[in-house]
Amino acid sequence: MKSIFFEFTLPNATTWAYFSFVLAVALFFKFSRLLSMRNWDVVTLFLLVPGFLLLQEGHRYGASNQVWYGYVWLLVGSGYLFVRCLMDLALVRRPALSPNLNFGGLAWLAGALLVSLTSVAYRPSAPLSADNAEPVGKLPAAVTEVQRIGENQVKQQTAVERTGVEARFWVERTLALLCHLAILVGLVSIGHRHFHDVHAGMAAVTFYLLLPYTAIHVGQVHHVWPTALLIWAVAAYRRPTVAGVLLGVASGTAYFPALVFPVWFSFYWRRGAGRFLAAFLLTAVLSLAVTGFFLWWHGELEQSLQSVLALSDWQPWKEPKTEGFWIGVHWAYRIPVFIAYLAFLFTTFFWPAPKNLAQVLALTAATLIGIQFWYADQGGVFVLWYLPLLLLLAFRPNLSDRRPPSIRPEEDWLRRFGQFLAQLAGRFLHAPEPVVKVH
Repeated sequence: MKSIFFEFTLPNATTWAYFSFVLAVALFFKFSRLLSMRNWDVVTLFLLVPGFLLLQEGHRYGASNQVWYGYVWLLVGSGYLFVRCLMDLALVRRPALSPNLNFGGLAWLAGALLVSLTSVAYRPSAPLSADNAEPVGKLPAAVTEVQRIGENQVKQQTAVERTGVEARFWVERTLALLCHLAILVGLVSIGHRHFHDVHAGMAAVTFYLLLPYTAIHVGQVHHVWPTALLIWAVAAYRRPTVAGVLLGVASGTAYFPALVFPVWFSFYWRRGAGRFLAAFLLTAVLSLAVTGFFLWWHGELEQSLQSVLALSDWQPWKEPKTEGFWIGVHWAYRIPVFIAYLAFLFTTFFWPAPKNLAQVLALTAATLIGIQFWYADQGGVFVLWYLPLLLLLAFRPNLSDRRPPSIRPEEDWLRRFGQFLAQLAGRFLHAPEPVVKVH
């Protein structure tokens, strides 16, 4: 009886890719409107799956050529997604296309998928060792410090003695699942508050859990930690200070979200750009300072700085040493790609102007996709950086009227607080007049 009801075998990556594609078509494909952007998005969101399958097969058998072809596929697919984000800037009219399942059915399916992914995250494919606990891509220093604190707490609080690898495994998977959960709640919140369609938010949640990319990197916390902050910055776009704080924390802990700053700063131009800039800089510097303090406390600050400055992953003028597309291509070609990317970032600051929420979503996703082309350390595999943004693009309605609200002086709490501080300072600095005047 035990073997009948409890001997459950998880599907391999290929089986899950085909099954999820069939289920996604059944849920989100509009058979009454075959020539629609929604249908095209449902199909092309699986465009990168063959690249991941090539990588897995190449790593399994040590076939370096197959691994390189996998990265080529990922970059070609990323190129299409980059163009798709730019095309979205011209898509103003978006008809309301609801999924083929109601809200309750989507919520039930999303819950079942979340439980399944949780079991996959906590079920290692092999006995815990340093080999299968290695992250995909380099961890930022801030994420490493958070994991170190969590590992120490796990070792102290649990009755069973755990090795460092075991504690790291449980902490990493728990943090990753919490970030995934934050993304899911953020997608529902955006659908409810900004799309005025909670059904679309739940559809994005279900599709996020259904896509193979989420299952492949379900335990990689550094892939989803900055994404969770970005999604909640979108949810709080009507409050520039809150959005600046979230983007500042993401930039100070994961670094690459700082590249979306031109898009967001121009989005708030004359509508709270000053407070967005102040909040962004303050939290980014504070996050870096806290990370630097912990590294100094453990005696690793100097070594960490030297390691970062020596990395060729983010410096295109250096020959790459890590696995990726640029191992099979001369490193000098990274320089023009990087220059073109900088030109794109410069363009996003000025165009389009003014920006609405749909354009911010598209340009933010395009900025994160563009990093894949010149980043040398496994560039192309970081799909979870921008996947929730692509889902919001696929399910969004017409957002041409979604812009930051203008700040009225009578409703500006920050201005009133500044006036209060100025009056308070004036009282202390102003010298009192003498009671009796001396002639």
